Amino acid sequence: MWRKSFVAAALVQVIIAGTANAKGPFGSVNVGNWIGGAFSNDETGTFSHCAATTPYANGVILVVSQNAAGTWSLAFASPSYRFNKGENAAIDVTFDGQEQARLYATAYQSNMLTAIMPLNVVRTFQKASLMVATAGRSVLNFDLTSTGPVIAALANCVTRVKADGLEKAGDFTKGAAKPAATAEKQASPPASGKPAKAKSGTGFVVSANGHVVTNNHVIDGCVGDIKGNLTGEAPLVLRVVSSDATNDLALLQAPSTVTFKEFARIRDRSIRSGDSVVAIGFPYHGLLSSDFTVTTGIVSSLSGMRNDSRFLQISAPVQPGNSGGPLFDTTGQIVGVVTGKLDSLRIAVATGNIPENINFAIKTGALRDFLDNSVVPYQTAEPKSELKTTDIAGNARPYTMLISCNATEQADAKR
Repeated sequence: MWRKSFVAAALVQVIIAGTANAKGPFGSVNVGNWIGGAFSNDETGTFSHCAATTPYANGVILVVSQNAAGTWSLAFASPSYRFNKGENAAIDVTFDGQEQARLYATAYQSNMLTAIMPLNVVRTFQKASLMVATAGRSVLNFDLTSTGPVIAALANCVTRVKADGLEKAGDFTKGAAKPAATAEKQASPPASGKPAKAKSGTGFVVSANGHVVTNNHVIDGCVGDIKGNLTGEAPLVLRVVSSDATNDLALLQAPSTVTFKEFARIRDRSIRSGDSVVAIGFPYHGLLSSDFTVTTGIVSSLSGMRNDSRFLQISAPVQPGNSGGPLFDTTGQIVGVVTGKLDSLRIAVATGNIPENINFAIKTGALRDFLDNSVVPYQTAEPKSELKTTDIAGNARPYTMLISCNATEQADAKR
C-alpha cells in the first residue's frame, strides 16, 4: 500500500520551474504502468504541468512531466531519500548502453530530485528500452516501457489543457500524437514503414554443422541479417532453419563453411527440484561486459506459470539478453533453454509484493522434440562427475553465441 500511496504523493509533489505547490491530477494519463494527469498551481489556481509516474522494484519512482511552457522534466523520487531542499546534483543517464547525457537536478522536495530534460534527451528517452542513472556512487537501472506513448499523452495533455482549461480535462491518452512526432520531428522510418532498433539475445550450438538454438522471441521481427558472435570472434550471418512460437524456440544455422569442434550436449536424464544449475548469456549487451555472464541457482520447480510442464522455474538470475541461452547442470550438460523472468513490476503493482528469483527455462523434452522435428543431429549425454562453475563456463565459450539483429519496434515490444 505504501507504494501506491507514494505514487499519488509523488504526483502531487512534482515541482516544475520553481512552483511551490501543485494540485491534481485533473483528467488522466494511463499508459502501461504510467499514471498521471494535469496539475494546477495551488497559489494561483492556474494550469502548471502534466505529469506521469511509474514505480520500480529498486524503490525509485520515475516522474516525467511537461510544464505549461513546454519544458520537459524527469524526476527521481523515493521515500528513502533525504535531500536538503534546494540541493543540487548531477545525474548521468545512459540509454541502451550508448546514448549518454548529463542532467542537472534540484531537490524541490526532500524525497525527490527533478531535472530539466533537453529535447534531444526526451527523444532518446521515448525510444530507449533501458536507462542507467548514475549520481555519485549510486547506479540505478530502469527498464523503460511505454515511454513513447506516455510522452505523447503528456504532450497532448498540455496542448488540450492550455486550449480548453482544467475543467474539461479528460483522458489525455486518447487522441495523443504518434510518439515519434511528439518531442520534435523525427527522422523518417526505413522503407518497411516500421522503425528498426537493435535487439539481442543468446544462443548455443548443438551440432558440428553449426545448428544454433535460441528463443523464437529473440529473432521475431528481425529485419536484415541475424548475426551470431562467439566472444572475441568475427560475427557469423545465421540463417533461420525453423521456429516454434508456441514453445518459444528457434533454430538457426551458421554458414556451411564453418564447422564446430565443440557444441553443447543435452542431458539424457531428468533433472530434479533443488538441483543446482548454471545460466550463461549476454544480458544488456552494449551496457555490461562484452563477454558472456555466468549466474548460478537451483531448480525451484519442475513447472512454470500455471503449472506449465514445458518449463522449469529457476532461481539463477537472468536479465534481458539472457533469452535463448543455455542452462547447465553441474556436470556441464544442457538441462534447459533460458526463456525469461517473471515481470516483477507488474506483480508488484498487482499484489503489493516484489517477487524475487523467479525465472524460467524451457525443458529439454520440448527442446529435443523441436530438434527432432527439425532433423538436427544433436547429441545427448548422461551426467558425469561435477565440474566447477569456472570449468562449465570455460567449456561453454566455444559454442555460446551473442545473437543480434535489427528489428521493428513493434516486434521488439512483443518480447
